[in-house]
Amino acid sequence: MTEQQADTQQGVYIRKIRSFVKREGRLTQGQARAIDKNWPAMGLTMEQGLLNLTEVFGRTAPVVLEIGFGMGKSLVEMAAAERDKDFIGIEVHRPGVGACLMDAEASELTNLRVIEADAVEVLEKCIPDNSLARLQLYFPDPWHKKRHHKRRIVQPDFAQLVRRKLHTGGLWHLATDWQNYAEHMLKVMSAAPGFRNLSASGDYVPRPEFRPQTKFEQRGQRLGHGVWDLMFERES
Repeated sequence: MTEQQADTQQGVYIRKIRSFVKREGRLTQGQARAIDKNWPAMGLTMEQGLLNLTEVFGRTAPVVLEIGFGMGKSLVEMAAAERDKDFIGIEVHRPGVGACLMDAEASELTNLRVIEADAVEVLEKCIPDNSLARLQLYFPDPWHKKRHHKRRIVQPDFAQLVRRKLHTGGLWHLATDWQNYAEHMLKVMSAAPGFRNLSASGDYVPRPEFRPQTKFEQRGQRLGHGVWDLMFERES
């Protein structure tokens, strides 16, 4: 199997190409303190294996999972606004994990957990099938050079991994500020079995109220840059 190939064997997504580059940033004192203080209550690890989400959160509630939450501000804002739901955030960059935990502590959140790991491995090994109400992928690395398109996380096999983790009726919400990547996402998802596009026009949807606008996004829109949201429902 070449580097460019990904296969599905016995229902397991086999990852061959990483969709991210891990950048080792320096933790601030506040981020380090937030990790030390809040990790026992809010941190998850790959070593825990397949999670019992009811035990993780101490209740039964809809679970929302976000891939690549950055510095975590919008994730914390969503968890604070939807306290009837439980949130899991995945991020590979430790300063982002620390910043997220610092803001979560300030907001006194009890419905948020974070894990510092590769999202594909987390989905495959830690998240039960048919368990998620919503999966969010906001502004992933677009890998805009054509020779790097193979590194984009949204690919047919990954779409089927997401489908397994959503329960029937669950939503996959994607957003990007790169038109070429939006077109790629739409092409992949339009061909993905088991999903229904919730766009009335068969392409993109308006930004839903539950997704906060980032400062970066607001600045981009003032400069005339576009943002594309896609919403797909698992129907089978």
